[in-house]
Amino acid sequence: MRRTAVTFLAAGLVAASLADCGSSSTSGTTTPTGRGSSASPSLTGSITVFAAASLTESFTTIGKQFEAAHPGVKVMFSFAASSALATQITSGAPADVFASASTKNMQQVVDAGNASNPTTFAKNVMEIAVPPANPGKVTGVDSLASSSVKTALCQPQVPCGSTAQQVFANAKITVRPVTLEPDVKSVLGKVQLGEVDAGVVYVTDVKAAGDRVKSVEITTALNSSTDYPIAALTKSSNAAVAQAFVAYVLSANGERVLSAAGFAHP
Repeated sequence: MRRTAVTFLAAGLVAASLADCGSSSTSGTTTPTGRGSSASPSLTGSITVFAAASLTESFTTIGKQFEAAHPGVKVMFSFAASSALATQITSGAPADVFASASTKNMQQVVDAGNASNPTTFAKNVMEIAVPPANPGKVTGVDSLASSSVKTALCQPQVPCGSTAQQVFANAKITVRPVTLEPDVKSVLGKVQLGEVDAGVVYVTDVKAAGDRVKSVEITTALNSSTDYPIAALTKSSNAAVAQAFVAYVLSANGERVLSAAGFAHP
């Protein structure tokens, strides 16, 4: 009897051990989060963002933050006048995201079938930049109508150029620039080099330049603004990352960077 009892006990221990192994094998198929293999994959690859020149500083910062949040991603930028970028996109230039300083230029891209459902993410207003010593003694927008003040403007088809023209129309003045530049950073460069007495740029560009230029504000009654829309492009080679980048720009993180740069919320 004693031998038989021992035999039954051993058999029971083996059965319990096999049951434990089976239970362990089953539980091993479930991840600690309980999501198993359904967890979404990480973003990878690179994208090229075409962005208005006035977004250079803020988007460079946003790009670094986005890359830090997604270690497998690389963001490359092409900064230029929105009008030039829109033409490049509609001509077939490879890009994944377009951030424009003008709804008109974005609409050009949408009408060509290269983007859809753009979202306005920021607003900007104009400001006069002068060299620190203000050699032209510019005190306001009316000063720019003087033939003795050498003024740099963006070309009229560029958003900073057309928005500046609206300011002059509001002030009922005519400004004859000594140079018409391809984008807002080129105008700012002329001021920083002392080649002109004044340049009409965005408030964000004056802020980014720091003490290299001096600000002369344009009164609210005379000023004009422009909206900034953004969209992932339909021919993007990395749609998931392109859409994620747009979402990041529209997020609270993106808004903080833009606000710190001087952009207004739309």
